[in-house]
Amino acid sequence: MSSVSTLVTVPWLAERLASPSLSSRVIRVLDCSWYLPKQKRDQRGEYKLQHIPGALFFDQEECCDKASPYENMLPSPEDFESYVGSLGVDNNTHVVVYDGSDMGLFSAQRVWWMFRVFGHPLVSVLNGGLGKWRAEGRGVSNEIPKVDKATFKATYTPALVRDFDFMTTNLADKTAQVVDARPPGRFNGTEPEPRADCEPGHIPNSLNMPFGKILDPESKTVKPPEKLREVFAAAGADLSGPMVATCGSGMTACGLVLAAYLCGKEDVPVFDGAWVEWFKRAKPENIISEAKKE
Repeated sequence: MSSVSTLVTVPWLAERLASPSLSSRVIRVLDCSWYLPKQKRDQRGEYKLQHIPGALFFDQEECCDKASPYENMLPSPEDFESYVGSLGVDNNTHVVVYDGSDMGLFSAQRVWWMFRVFGHPLVSVLNGGLGKWRAEGRGVSNEIPKVDKATFKATYTPALVRDFDFMTTNLADKTAQVVDARPPGRFNGTEPEPRADCEPGHIPNSLNMPFGKILDPESKTVKPPEKLREVFAAAGADLSGPMVATCGSGMTACGLVLAAYLCGKEDVPVFDGAWVEWFKRAKPENIISEAKKE
């Protein structure tokens, strides 16, 4: 199966939506918007009001493990197959994901990662998201397209996922660098977590590389590889060694995976339970926070 570009531009997508014959396979555009509760944004409602023409909504609160006590956890391969099949995605579909974040990217990379976890390399991120699409004068729609259900066969890739047991063992054997995508205040324990039942802090020996650092603040697009390498270096992360990405609930961690992938490092997994699971299950001495020093 041939590969596709990890990032695609607004002109590239607009051209192919206008002239489908330019693409060698069907393109399915998915609005993958998801926001933290404190942002008070209704992702599905916003999609219904305006989206890229032809886009369907990928509900990350539906396509997840609902039996888990932690949010945003990966669904089973069977549930993923059923969900993406209902969106008209089969194993030959080129999936393009985006979200409506003011940052240009916040949650679409999670779906990009999910497709890769389930063995589908034909997935791209729209660089700049809906904001850049609109900024470049492209039209939006409130029409929700009807698609035929497709058959998707998932092939789970366990190497792209890490669990609590791995992370606990990693404390002692230091197999992998742990890189955390949360803002510095939450990482250090000086600013609150967005979830009421979770306090801030970080996993011992982990490095802080805030998700926003991978984005250009002016263009709202993902920085080029040479700049991303500088961001990793500034965080003390060695791209030549094993690495695990984490964050609050497994969302922005996928942005660090995307950044590493663009730098040629395609093997970075995500600690799916992320900080929420770690905070609730780890021993107190394995929760590092500046607030404890006061």
